[in-house]
Amino acid sequence: MFSGIIEYQGHVSAARRLDRDLEITVETGITDLALGESVAVNGVCLTVTAFDAAGKASFFISSETLDRTALGRIVVGRTVNLERAVTAGTRLSGHIVQGHVDGTARLLEVEKTGEGRRIVFSVPARLRRYLVEKGSITLDGISLTLNEVGTPGAEGSDPDAFRIALMIIPHTWDHTTLGTLKAGDAVNVEVDVIAKYVESICQYR
Repeated sequence: MFSGIIEYQGHVSAARRLDRDLEITVETGITDLALGESVAVNGVCLTVTAFDAAGKASFFISSETLDRTALGRIVVGRTVNLERAVTAGTRLSGHIVQGHVDGTARLLEVEKTGEGRRIVFSVPARLRRYLVEKGSITLDGISLTLNEVGTPGAEGSDPDAFRIALMIIPHTWDHTTLGTLKAGDAVNVEVDVIAKYVESICQYR
């Protein structure tokens, strides 16, 4: 379990295709990793399969994960967001994040507003029912607050997608990969798991 508060930014030093799977090596900067430890890489819960004392860690990414996330676009030199699993004594500064990605979104626009940025993404319509204004969403592992949640097909847009808008403070912009994104780039999306549990309870009550 994670909280969506990015602790480190790592750099991909190797990416090796294994038939339908992928193995990546990341310069994490974390020197006390453990074999088998869970680390959120751009919001995807991955297992440390090898590491060294300098903080270089390897992760195996299965075809299932590649099909459902944006990790397949990772290349050598790419910067990634990293978060270690929370402990019982950790402050939950973000929200409950599992690292289980529900889909991908695409960046549409960035608008500078004062010192912050207003960013807009296109999200698959099937995720609309889990999102509410001022609720939480995880994008590439970052716990963020939704300021605007649109409607699929609104204003002549794609009926299979809708828009969300978020305000990003300078610290988040400078200390995560959000500041490196360009229009059209994909990010991993995880909706609030509590919303999914409520839906399931109501459906099978």
